[in-house]
Amino acid sequence: MPEPTPSSDYDEAGLVAKGGPGDNAAPLTISEISALLKRTVEDRFGYVRVRGELSGVKRAASGHLYLCLKDESARLDGVMWRGSTQRLAFQPEDGLEVIATGKLTTYPGRSNYQIVIERMEIAGEGALLALLAKTRARLEAEGLFDRARKRALPFLPEVIGVVTSPTGAVIRDILHRLADRFPSRVVVWPVLVQGQGAAEQVAAAVDGFSRLPAGGPVPRPDVVIVARGGGSIEDLWAFNEEVVVRAIAASTIPVISAVGHETDTTLADFAADLRAPTPTAAAELAVPVREELFAQLAELALRKRRCALRPVSLGRERLEARAQRLPRPEALLSPYVQRADELAERLRRGLVERIAAARTALQQDAGRLSAPLLAARLHRAQDRLAAQRLTPAIVTSRIAAQRERLDALSRLMASLNPDSLLEKGYVRVTAADGRTLVTRAAAAGEPSLSLHFRDGELAVVPAEGRAPRPAARKPGPPPAQGTLL
Repeated sequence: MPEPTPSSDYDEAGLVAKGGPGDNAAPLTISEISALLKRTVEDRFGYVRVRGELSGVKRAASGHLYLCLKDESARLDGVMWRGSTQRLAFQPEDGLEVIATGKLTTYPGRSNYQIVIERMEIAGEGALLALLAKTRARLEAEGLFDRARKRALPFLPEVIGVVTSPTGAVIRDILHRLADRFPSRVVVWPVLVQGQGAAEQVAAAVDGFSRLPAGGPVPRPDVVIVARGGGSIEDLWAFNEEVVVRAIAASTIPVISAVGHETDTTLADFAADLRAPTPTAAAELAVPVREELFAQLAELALRKRRCALRPVSLGRERLEARAQRLPRPEALLSPYVQRADELAERLRRGLVERIAAARTALQQDAGRLSAPLLAARLHRAQDRLAAQRLTPAIVTSRIAAQRERLDALSRLMASLNPDSLLEKGYVRVTAADGRTLVTRAAAAGEPSLSLHFRDGELAVVPAEGRAPRPAARKPGPPPAQGTLL
């Protein structure tokens, strides 16, 4: 191809950009071309519905939600502003297939396009069940559904808390069933049971019942019933939310889950302490039948009376049977009466024989009691007494020995008497109670002292710390020292 002819007005290879022949279009800036693309995309795709799998779901601190929608061969960035995320009926997670409704727009900062999502829904019941199974497996791995943490319901609760809609048929069925079985006090916490914000309200109600203090103005329930009528899986989805499951698992009050009909199952049923197939069945499980209790009490009272009277009747029967086997009193006493008669006869005969024997013995001894015989026996006794007289020497020798022993004890007592030394010029010091003091320390601790001299006593007071004045000594030989012996 031949090269173009150089021209002074248009130089294709020049360094400075110049307009060509017939070119009246001014060059666009990056911002201008980005704005044109943005308007074009938004005008053409102002409302779209996109189906795809969520990936890279991230919630910013501002509340906006950033994510990516993808399929087998393409991906599309997306953003959902905070106002729209507050209307979501589920928690977006990676791997969940959804249908997003919004508009396409461009993001000039990165030269890409994205979808601004206004509404997002789960793509079909299959995807919803997949999300349910995934959430259930995750919460079950945390131990929220363990049977070991299930608590037994109180036998007869005084207060029953009900978390449900105040205008539906569920609360009327529960109240009617409670009135039939056992009228109890019911505290209703009104909540939404379907739609936006229902899960948060149910969780707040369960947690609020747990936070009620005992004895407060609002009575604290003994058991809580979380109830809702039947519906589709979308209608019951609020009770599959993680916030509701965690609130039921953390409740300090036993919880009965009564959501939907018997065939409906939610994650709240697994977290509750007891699952009821219907709200009416929940009321039946919460309280017993009062009439049955009355019948049981009457039966127990009857059994108690029978148990109390049974030993008496058995004892009476045994007593009568044994009384019939007892012999008559006459038969019991007849041997003893006969023996008493026999002994009385033997006693009479024995007394008669004893009197006869005594009379015979007295007649035989009468000859031996004559006066000459008695006088002879008296003389013999006087002779034996005279032979046993005592000599004075025996008595006087013992008296002399005892006198010598007494004299020795008197001499020993005189030598041990402390007052015997007073005759030799010694003084004995005693306290007020008569104790003899032998040390200076003992004498200094007494309030008063007594000095015992040969000719009497002298009361003195010790002067501690004052040195006695020395007495003037007279010239002369020192006195001779006495002896204690």
